[in-house]
Amino acid sequence: MKHRTKTSTRRHRRGQRRAAAVAAAATAAVVLTGWPAQAESPRQPDLSSREAPIISVHGLKFRDLDRNGRLTPYEDWRLSAQQRAKDLLSRMTLEQKAGLLVHGTLPVSGTGYDAAQVADLTGQRHITTFITRLAATPAQVATANNAVQEAAEKQPLGIPVVVSTDPRNGFSVTEGQTVARNGTTAMPDAIGLGAAGNPRLTQKLGDIVRREYRAVGITEGLSPQADLATEPRWTRINGTFGSDAQAVKKQVRAYVAGLQDGTDGLGAGSVATVTKHWAGYGAQVNGYDSHYYYGRYAAFPGNNFATHLVPFTGAFDASTSGIMPTYSILKDLVYQGHKVPQVGSGFNSYLLKDLLRGDYGFDGVIVSDWGITGTCPQACLDNRPPASFIGSWGAAMPWGVEDLTVVQRFALTITAGVDQVGGSNEPSYVVEAVNNGSLSRSRVDEAARRVLVQKFQLGLFENPYVDPTAATRTSGSARFQAVGDAAQAASLTLLSNRSNTLPVKAKKVHKVFAYGIAEEALKARGLKSVSDPREADLAIVRLTDPRGGSDLTDLGFTGKEADYQAFQAAVDAGVPTVAVPKLDRPLILTNVVDRADAVLANYGVSDAVLLQTVFGQRKPAGHLPFELPSSQKAVAAQLPDVADDSAKPLFRHGYGLSYRTGGHS
Repeated sequence: MKHRTKTSTRRHRRGQRRAAAVAAAATAAVVLTGWPAQAESPRQPDLSSREAPIISVHGLKFRDLDRNGRLTPYEDWRLSAQQRAKDLLSRMTLEQKAGLLVHGTLPVSGTGYDAAQVADLTGQRHITTFITRLAATPAQVATANNAVQEAAEKQPLGIPVVVSTDPRNGFSVTEGQTVARNGTTAMPDAIGLGAAGNPRLTQKLGDIVRREYRAVGITEGLSPQADLATEPRWTRINGTFGSDAQAVKKQVRAYVAGLQDGTDGLGAGSVATVTKHWAGYGAQVNGYDSHYYYGRYAAFPGNNFATHLVPFTGAFDASTSGIMPTYSILKDLVYQGHKVPQVGSGFNSYLLKDLLRGDYGFDGVIVSDWGITGTCPQACLDNRPPASFIGSWGAAMPWGVEDLTVVQRFALTITAGVDQVGGSNEPSYVVEAVNNGSLSRSRVDEAARRVLVQKFQLGLFENPYVDPTAATRTSGSARFQAVGDAAQAASLTLLSNRSNTLPVKAKKVHKVFAYGIAEEALKARGLKSVSDPREADLAIVRLTDPRGGSDLTDLGFTGKEADYQAFQAAVDAGVPTVAVPKLDRPLILTNVVDRADAVLANYGVSDAVLLQTVFGQRKPAGHLPFELPSSQKAVAAQLPDVADDSAKPLFRHGYGLSYRTGGHS
């Protein structure tokens, strides 16, 4: 592990030295006016301003964010991000610095944000980083984000806002984890990119996401997940790239490179990435999720924690700008001779300072997961699915520190290494912790500096606004969607194909019994939709994750599910039947494969691309990114931290057939 760390750290430090040399040269060339003399004519960046004046110095233009009529060093785009951050930090009050240390939530109202609340958050609370969960058209999102930037620009120092988002290009929509697609390019969920197995494609898709995000004013992605899919019952597997550590490492590196526009760190065209969840989140006990108190533990009975760190090295190699710690407590873990403290990773100084900052040399922003400083009352402690993890108590995941006060949790998480407290609109807790002596001012300055440096690197101090018309033109363009459609087909995984049922010969099929497919999609192909499978020439049935059992973690179909009943009806009718299970997790397909004529697994696919593949216009090219177990008993017996270790799996990791050969592709 150490030699990989040293390689990525050396690359990072070389970049730092180059930047420092440029900054030193500029500083050494200061003339009597107090501004750097330039050996070469600097390139004037684009400026956009609504509240702050534009001033000219030596024929160059700058935004006068503090409105003093002079060029203040932090306004000078010729200086390095580090120099500018240092100057700005020296001008800030404790309350303003505290605003940098929380990652708030923008108050959605209709197709925009509540203006009065935004004014309070940016003006009175000095918050300058927010997540948006606004699922509106690209033009509406761009307009709304512009309004937030305008509110921030009105403040005394004019610090621009970083707007972040959870993934919004996939097919899965889960509360607190993804945002519904609206005008963005449709592409498989991350697990589908693992099935496609092509890091170059992943980077290309990441670049599309980057362009779409920047077009609407989003400059930070709370992604990718570098978690390993080692516990098949875990419900966040669809956000991972699979179970193989080395393959996932390559995918993570590619995704970060796509969003950040390269591997050398942030630039004016980048979207900052927050790679998550450090570390071991995929090893959840019984597959329970640590959004819930009863799911607060990840465990490593297979002594495999080190493998769960491997994918993060791909993010480090690509200079990821952020890391998000997991909610989970790593149950009784001893790693490299250290007893890991039994608190969530966001409070865990060993995981953040010793391991992440120390061994891996990470110097970006650590953003806590949402709600770790919240209070979890008895109703929260007792809460279980299908109820939401968000209740009357809000979101609260203070695992291992439930008995502390909110202020104590703030002090502990920031002291432990977190730079921004995710999901909080209350920077006053930072101020209170400093004033009562539980949090040092130097630690606040260190975290604030990291946050400011990235804002400068992203070019937001020069150009925080976007063009809503261009956002409409960019997002979901035909050129982008062609890549997204190709990726969907590349991820489709053919698991069985009796008598070469697929691809279907179009001339022989006129009437289709379709479950989970829009009638309009069939009509577009000249096909008639029928409700009785006995009248059909072909049946195509989508199957969703059954989420069985009392805790919704079972992976197999009981036969009571509506989609499975439609599937069984088609089988009983004797019509050629294609089952299309969506593998958000490694489902148990024993009673699907034994009766379907073909099984074509997906990880998010449109009706159009699915039908094109069924009828041979496209070819499935995916391979399983995890094994598929054969029974719930085998699942219960496997180890949560070890990949693909169930007894007698139905399909092994990497399995996939092709049309061309009828065998493994």
